[in-house]
Amino acid sequence: MALVVAKSDTSVTTELVDSLVRLSFAVHDILGRAASEHRLSVTQLRLLGILRDRNPPMAAIAEYLRLDRSSVTGLVDRAEGRGLVSRTASTEDGRVTIVTITPTGAEVGRRVAAMVTTEIEALMDHVSATDRDRMVRIAESVLSERVKKLETTIR
Repeated sequence: MALVVAKSDTSVTTELVDSLVRLSFAVHDILGRAASEHRLSVTQLRLLGILRDRNPPMAAIAEYLRLDRSSVTGLVDRAEGRGLVSRTASTEDGRVTIVTITPTGAEVGRRVAAMVTTEIEALMDHVSATDRDRMVRIAESVLSERVKKLETTIR
């Protein structure tokens, strides 16, 4: 009689962590190359992504990106200097600064998004449609609570 030894939770967790980290490295590499091609940092790319469909205050951007406010000020200064974003005072509270993507920033964002989409499609090319659908559902499930929390911060 053969003894069957199930994988320990630690082994499964290690495989899961290793796989997710390697996947995140691959995606981060794609984002890094796309950003670099457009003379952006990955953080500037993330800023453009945030501003794609909303106009948040600087404090919300800081919280969403998990950066201190002075770092976000520098980030927005550099993006504004390139004509990618603009700042205005909030109509509700003059102490609050609202950040908005400019038409130039939106165009750069669209070009980077197209490049990222092409690269990720190539990365996933050998994965079946069924597994892609499953991967979307799993990713959405994993990220749902974090996204909800961050979305309430940035809106």
